[in-house]
Amino acid sequence: MLTGKTAIITGGSRGIGAAIAEKFASLGANIAVLYAGSRQAAEEVCGRCAQSYGVKALPYQCDVADFQATKETVAQIRADFGTVHILVNNAGITRDGLVAMMKEEDFDAVLNTNLKGAFHMIRHCAGLFLRNREGCIINIASVSGLIGNAGQCNYAASKAGLIGLTKSVARELAAKGIRCNAIAPGFIATDMTGDQQENPLLKQIPLGRMGEAADVAEAAAYLATAGYVTGEVLRVDGGIAM
Repeated sequence: MLTGKTAIITGGSRGIGAAIAEKFASLGANIAVLYAGSRQAAEEVCGRCAQSYGVKALPYQCDVADFQATKETVAQIRADFGTVHILVNNAGITRDGLVAMMKEEDFDAVLNTNLKGAFHMIRHCAGLFLRNREGCIINIASVSGLIGNAGQCNYAASKAGLIGLTKSVARELAAKGIRCNAIAPGFIATDMTGDQQENPLLKQIPLGRMGEAADVAEAAAYLATAGYVTGEVLRVDGGIAM
């Protein structure tokens, strides 16, 4: 159970982030939902968390690629909730294209949001975790960061970097009671992945189907409560990257 804990979920207004927010709320956690675009969607997630589970849930607009914006947002969350115990770095974007034709700005945009954004949030939450002498960081990576994916060199690089960041942070902060793990989802049915039913890679999934956002949320709930697990990369991929 996460009763009395406060969790930040970046990219929490839809898809995997929304599923994690609602799962954590069902376990008693108060929820801070960071979003980049739709405030209405973020408010709806917060409303479901509050109404269904009686927890405190508030939305915050923030571009995680902006160092100063993330610093100010974490400070506001601290003012609103008192402290933070769990950070889920889920915010991510794609700008797919073949490497021979990829624009520099598309490579940079993906790295800045997916990888640097996670660093920003860890950097600004670390002080709270250190004062609490406890903390849980969950980074949402991807099997693309483990096995690569043609047409996604920027995305795969950002997720591989996120895995390296996870392991380094886990080693650095373990002595202070702070755990850091990653989840590497495979093909998960969300707005971001779109319709993948004709994707030939689906035939390579041993379980024979796409995953659901709830599958990733269950993994996140496990990592949020697994006190002796750190530096782990938990695949939720139907076996595609085994």
